Amino acid sequence: MKTGLLAALIAAALSWSIASAQTVRYFPVPDAGPHDVAPAPDGSVWYTAQRAGALGRLDPATGKTEQIPLGRGSAPHGVIVGPDGAAWVTDGGLNAIVRVDPKTRAVKTFPLPDSAPYANLNTGAFDRNGLLWFTGQSGYYGSVDPATGAVRVWKAPRGSGPYGIAATPGGDVYYVSLAGNHLAKIDLATGEATVIEPPTPRQGARRVWSDSKGRLWISEWNAGQVSMYDPATKRWRQWKPPVDGARVYSVYVDERDQVWLTEWTSNAILRFDPATEKFESFASDRPGAHVRQMLGRPGEAWGAESGTDRLVVIRYR
Repeated sequence: MKTGLLAALIAAALSWSIASAQTVRYFPVPDAGPHDVAPAPDGSVWYTAQRAGALGRLDPATGKTEQIPLGRGSAPHGVIVGPDGAAWVTDGGLNAIVRVDPKTRAVKTFPLPDSAPYANLNTGAFDRNGLLWFTGQSGYYGSVDPATGAVRVWKAPRGSGPYGIAATPGGDVYYVSLAGNHLAKIDLATGEATVIEPPTPRQGARRVWSDSKGRLWISEWNAGQVSMYDPATKRWRQWKPPVDGARVYSVYVDERDQVWLTEWTSNAILRFDPATEKFESFASDRPGAHVRQMLGRPGEAWGAESGTDRLVVIRYR
């Protein structure tokens, strides 16, 4: 057998074995309108039930769900698991950060100050000092100190648009602005934000995530692409998925530095391998999935199908 043909067969077999090692499973979360999702250390999965004004919890082993009401007028957007193991929610309806205890289900609210009457809260991330940083699309970003309950808010340098936010392994915190079309780094000592201009104009930077090297991966909604900014070199790169009219909503980087994206035009979750610069698609089995956010834990990538009232997980080896 010729060397070239043998290599092609080996590559095809490897590709098949990798694909066969992945499974996709869906979990109904009735009457929830799930927006964001956060796997918890105990194996359960939190999700923001935006339509119900509640925080949901899924037990993947049984498929059982429960909803914890967050308060009158609640419209939760983002949820993450904090260093304390609790679920931390950015609630636009309450204009507050909300903590839900994983054992007692007790709800504690941290209202924003009067200087930010309607921040339109979006997402949050913890820094290495245990402060929660958050964004608000009305033109704000801020922090909560869980130890003291102190809430601080700053006006974003370019007004409306702050959306996704992420912390790097080195402890830095960055956010992206959807309306402002930029990346920004927060000075954790002063709270001031410095704008970092992407090379693609009006790209609609929506979500951001760090890989293990501290590089920032950004989903660009308007441009229909994923970009990467390396703070060490101050250089940008961009990749477009093989989808006409792509709309890339969110981004998550797993423990192997594989980049997961949600793409609305093809109704799919995409995985991008930075080493090969190739995309792999996992299309939903229902139309209009509208996966708004992804998060995960080793071996699992989770998403919230806001259009179908389901959570989805892709398990891999």
